Amino acid sequence: MPAAPHALDETFLALPLRALADAALARARALGAEHADFRLERVRSASWRLRDARTSGTSDTTDLGYAVRVVHGGAWGFASGVDLTMDAAARVASQAVAMAKLSARVIEAAGSQERVELAEEPAYPDRTWISSYEINPFDVPDADKTGLLADWSARLLAAPGVAHADASLLTVQENKFYADTAGTSTTQQRVRLHPELTAVAVDDASGEFDSMRTLAPPVGRGWEYLTGGGYDWDGELAQMPEHLAQKMSAPGVEPGAYDLVVDPSNLWLTIHESIGHATELDRALGYEAAYAGTSFATFDQLGKLAYGSGLMNVTGDRTAEHGLATVGYDDEGVAAQSWDLVRDGTLVGYQLDRRIARLTGLGRSNGCAFADSPGHVPVQRMANVSLQPAPDGPSTEELIAGVERGIYVVGDRSWSIDMQRYNFQFTGQRFFRIENGRLAGQVRDVAYQATTTDFWGSMRAVGGPGTYVLGGAFNCGKAQPGQVAAVSHGCPSALFEGVNILNTTQEAGR
Repeated sequence: MPAAPHALDETFLALPLRALADAALARARALGAEHADFRLERVRSASWRLRDARTSGTSDTTDLGYAVRVVHGGAWGFASGVDLTMDAAARVASQAVAMAKLSARVIEAAGSQERVELAEEPAYPDRTWISSYEINPFDVPDADKTGLLADWSARLLAAPGVAHADASLLTVQENKFYADTAGTSTTQQRVRLHPELTAVAVDDASGEFDSMRTLAPPVGRGWEYLTGGGYDWDGELAQMPEHLAQKMSAPGVEPGAYDLVVDPSNLWLTIHESIGHATELDRALGYEAAYAGTSFATFDQLGKLAYGSGLMNVTGDRTAEHGLATVGYDDEGVAAQSWDLVRDGTLVGYQLDRRIARLTGLGRSNGCAFADSPGHVPVQRMANVSLQPAPDGPSTEELIAGVERGIYVVGDRSWSIDMQRYNFQFTGQRFFRIENGRLAGQVRDVAYQATTTDFWGSMRAVGGPGTYVLGGAFNCGKAQPGQVAAVSHGCPSALFEGVNILNTTQEAGR
């Protein structure tokens, strides 16, 4: 993956990174830790929010601190701190070892024989990685950010039928230094941003209202994403009011079975919920259950489960350029990789951290340990999980042309899925009837409902590389205490046959 031509943040490099790590790791070794790692992070997040082209709120926060994690006596220990002195770092290491000793006694009292052991990983001394972007958004004046959002809002407000416009921009710069007792030391810098605009229409006579949101995904890119680099903002802003007006007057959908052509702007979320979370191996093993449940894709089904049709090929990827979950190294010092989760419709892999990889005999971790702040312990988190396009697959228009009676689904909205990532329903931003291979106007109140294996088993065509888009979100939640991570999901347009469609208004009235 090509690196951006940027230097590491000088403010971060001015911190005593190596000295703090050395003090913490030396204390952990002296106290008998079998493994110890040190992680110092500086995470800066800034946001701007506008309502009807006027600023309604801004924020700019920085989270700075460090953590020490150890394995001692076969048990985990963890502690964190904010005092950037060598003595404090050594004390935090001592606290982590003390926590491990306490955990070991609790485990022994419970009669468990399980010990924490980590999968092997080569050492990576003195490595640097910087995400791919052109212009750091934190180098752009705030007035330019609010000015651009205000201009875009004004365009929407000037269109007939648009009563209100909301605009927002969230930017994050994440700097991280990691070192462990095996000899790995890495310094990383990631930049990401999430722009969003929403147009609202109100029918004065009936009081009914609805909204339309931009389809532009959050990305691991810089300010160039908003100024002509990789997305047609002018085109989308010009089309949104017309799409919204059509939606306001559209009839409700007739429930029943339809063929669906699902746009990447919607399908990414279905991938996230029904594949991304389901193939986290800690869920499949039952280690993760308190937040959003476990998984139907249990470990005994590896290599056996028919996840979907033979056209289904899904990868886990920590290397995708501009991916929100893309890193050089994870929070256990594991180098970023790409691997298969589903191949030709069959479950063939999971997302792993070093402990789960060793516990299950799967060999090396694929680099899925991550903590969302210096005060949180790393947990197994989602990679960029993506459905691969067909190398010579059709365009979206060609997929639509092959459907006699169906619905074209665009944009994500609400969703619901059970605690094993199996039964679900999803809505969207807009839905178009397909009649005899042509779009025939919008319909409203649409939700598609299925089980995970039935839905992916009904996939009859996968779009080509020209339809592939990397979608995603900033707010994937997991763990207790809860952590939030950003993740991308790439996919092409795809055709699904005979999917159950609900009318959400009728369902709500029952």
